Amino acid sequence: MTGQLSGRVIVVSGGTHGLGEAVARLVAFRGAAGVVIVGRDRAKGAALASELSTGPTRCHYIAADLSAPDAPFEVMAGVDREFATVHGLVNVAASTTRGDIWSTDIAIWDEIQAVNVRAPFLMIQAAAGLMRREGTQGAIVNVGSVSGHGGQPFILAYSVSKGALSILTKNAAYSLMRHGIRVNQINPGWMDTAAEDTVQRRFHGAADGWLETAEAAQPTGRLIKPPEVARAIAFMLSDESGLMTGAVVDFDQSVQGAGEAPKPTPEETPQ
Repeated sequence: MTGQLSGRVIVVSGGTHGLGEAVARLVAFRGAAGVVIVGRDRAKGAALASELSTGPTRCHYIAADLSAPDAPFEVMAGVDREFATVHGLVNVAASTTRGDIWSTDIAIWDEIQAVNVRAPFLMIQAAAGLMRREGTQGAIVNVGSVSGHGGQPFILAYSVSKGALSILTKNAAYSLMRHGIRVNQINPGWMDTAAEDTVQRRFHGAADGWLETAEAAQPTGRLIKPPEVARAIAFMLSDESGLMTGAVVDFDQSVQGAGEAPKPTPEETPQ
């Protein structure tokens, strides 16, 4: 599998931790010529960039707070200065601040929409401009969520943002198709990351052992792991996915619209 991204420059937002880090590691392993890690954690970003700058890969870290309107353009200007081209963009960075119909205020709403919808739009716009300038056959992958189908009450603004991201993916895919730029989206479900551990403890009062309890209740006996989602993203970035564009793919152990609940209970499983 190594080498399928050789010679390419891939930008990963939210690349300093969790799924973004897993994507950065995988595309470097698969031979990318350049990997640009975008995120707010300067220490982690610099350390990861240094670690991944081995063999054929040159990894570069760009510190950015994508809630700022100018940040996406500053990021892509940095990519242009460092590599003068880009072949792939993965929009992973997202805010998961909690809030339901009653507790979501303007500040929460605006912050989530800025990071989860506006930033990916502006990153796509800036990356596509660089791709078009260089005549690059590029690939863009947005990371959505199965919550974009409706979501739980306690993540209202987040769910709305991921639903909007699906429309952005389809519209951008259609708009950029004649430029040879593909845009797809993957919607992970509940994933085992350090950030999820923080969320569970901060917002849901979870104690030690919550992960084991949560995994035991899942149909497969575990939560999604970042490396398996990263492999699907690498497929969408690579030539292996062919002309695939405008696709929004659920990556979860649930099936929307089937059964009384998206995840079957043991009693519903045919013997």
